[in-house]
Amino acid sequence: MTTHNDDVDWDRWPVADYLRENYREVHPSDAAVIAHHSAFYRRFRPGAIARSVEFGAGPNLYPLILASGASRRIDAVEAGASNVTYLQDQICHRLDASWLPFHALCRRFNPDVPATLAAALAHVNVVHADVRTLPPGSYELASMHFVAEGATEDFAEFTDFCRTFVRTVEPGGHLVAAFMENMPTHRIGPASRWPGCPVSPATVAEVFTPLTRDLDVTHIDSDPTLPDYGDSGMVLMTGVAEAVRGHRSGHH
Repeated sequence: MTTHNDDVDWDRWPVADYLRENYREVHPSDAAVIAHHSAFYRRFRPGAIARSVEFGAGPNLYPLILASGASRRIDAVEAGASNVTYLQDQICHRLDASWLPFHALCRRFNPDVPATLAAALAHVNVVHADVRTLPPGSYELASMHFVAEGATEDFAEFTDFCRTFVRTVEPGGHLVAAFMENMPTHRIGPASRWPGCPVSPATVAEVFTPLTRDLDVTHIDSDPTLPDYGDSGMVLMTGVAEAVRGHRSGHH
């Protein structure tokens, strides 16, 4: 049986386990993503982007910090209740000190990132919603981290998620994303299992080529300092959205 997105109880995402395994320190792969994405964001003046979206935000704050260098408002759109609670808690109440080194690194690569972590996150608006319900063409920039390939085991559904991601921006809107490479279904924490759809640079290029122009796809090697989820590194992409004609739903 192939697990699809709607088969999974995303409200029960193990936030504490996930953060402990992945984001309590800046791993070399994160530093490489931050360096790559900062070069993308440095193309924009501070505040040049009126509205950007973090597509399936999860509890990862560094993509939001990166976007704050260019975006006046960042919608962190997330379906899972546990992730939404964590994001709201971080932004409204108290920040985990573990995000401070991420903020420092983002600022080192892009001085337009606001001077404090709180100031960077002041741009963020947490939206508790399924990304698939976002109206097309709502944003000037969309960012996605480890979402489409971690939401399903079905390649057609992965492709549909990528299409939806592109359609959230207006034609000519900017896209930046990171994917785990060859991520299988995997365990987080002591018990929970989560889907994976193995993708590669070639797969990502194949999916995004008809949807974008100025597409750039690169690869980061696997990071021995991270848990071995079975992946072989990361795939990073940037591009500009073309007008997408037609859309087939992922329900088979």
